[in-house]
Amino acid sequence: MGPLQGYRIIELAGIGPGPFCGMMLSDMGAEVIRIDRLRPGGTRPRDVLARNRLSVAIDLKSPAGVATVLRLVESADALFEGFRPGVTERLGLGPQDCQARNPKLVYGRMTGWGQDGPLASAAGHDINYIALTGALHAIGRPGEKPVPPLNLVGDFGGGGMLLAYGLVCALLEAQKSGEGQVVDAAMVDGAASLMAMFYTMSAGGMFTDQRGSNLLDGGAHFYDTYETSDGKYICIGSIEPQFYALLVEKAELDPERFSAQMDASQWPAFKDEISAVFKNKTRDEWCEIMEGTDICFAPVLSVFEAPDHPHNKARNTFVEFDDMMQPAPAPRFSRTVPELSHPSRMPGEDTEAVLLDCGFNADEVSQLREQGVIPDA
Repeated sequence: MGPLQGYRIIELAGIGPGPFCGMMLSDMGAEVIRIDRLRPGGTRPRDVLARNRLSVAIDLKSPAGVATVLRLVESADALFEGFRPGVTERLGLGPQDCQARNPKLVYGRMTGWGQDGPLASAAGHDINYIALTGALHAIGRPGEKPVPPLNLVGDFGGGGMLLAYGLVCALLEAQKSGEGQVVDAAMVDGAASLMAMFYTMSAGGMFTDQRGSNLLDGGAHFYDTYETSDGKYICIGSIEPQFYALLVEKAELDPERFSAQMDASQWPAFKDEISAVFKNKTRDEWCEIMEGTDICFAPVLSVFEAPDHPHNKARNTFVEFDDMMQPAPAPRFSRTVPELSHPSRMPGEDTEAVLLDCGFNADEVSQLREQGVIPDA
């Protein structure tokens, strides 16, 4: 089992980055109990983000439902939620309510704008949070509008992953202090953290506001994607001089013509010439020539192609689980090996088993069912 085995964490179910945080923690072996809304019927979702954890359905609008969650909190190490500021307080499940029952509890909160600040109560999505940090402005081609990088930077990297990191940090501290604390994970803060290197480059005069004209944003001819003769794409990242020299050699470029690697004024012309070269062969033909060398080369694969790449297959980077292909748990450990134990659950599927395991007796469970606080068996 993974390195977080033995930790019990409660997840107040939400969308997107919240479930991703739960997936990361449960993949690492934590017992994550997901508190779902009380919904009748339905079918089991096939959701990668909901894998590896148990589902308890509770009516959080009823006093008995809130009391049930607070009892679960007593035996938990952490709880996390992804609602707007103040929502859990109004439910009676805010940090003070929960830590009154369990002073050592780590309480994780994830929002887009944070728990305070002028925008704290406003709605938003990934694209808005990364726009406020400089990240969105920097992504795109020269003279064109900024391009959203899926919702990886705000929701998942700056949100769910940041919250998981914050929870583990606070759990480590609680082992020493014996006290819990609140983790305020804001996607705008996380996205800003991910931009740290570019603020360094900006301060050193190595990064401009003109998107698509810098070293790592596709401005350089040796760090970009190129179309091949079959309409597919490859990418190169030949930054270091020795890697660049190998690119020039393998692409059969004129060494003298392409010697001024870091002369940004020549990058557009160099890029046009290299584009023409890469269009002379198919993606597979360029893989035969360049893949596995120090050029820093890779084919640009779709989500349908990536699981079949030999490197990904050799490392089991993707696994077939719950009748669908999905990313394997990461990172990897030499001794405490993470595993996929069970697929996503029906909302409330594990309610009775979890309550009994957490100290409720059979009569109490029956009473909660009769009151409509938990689903029928």
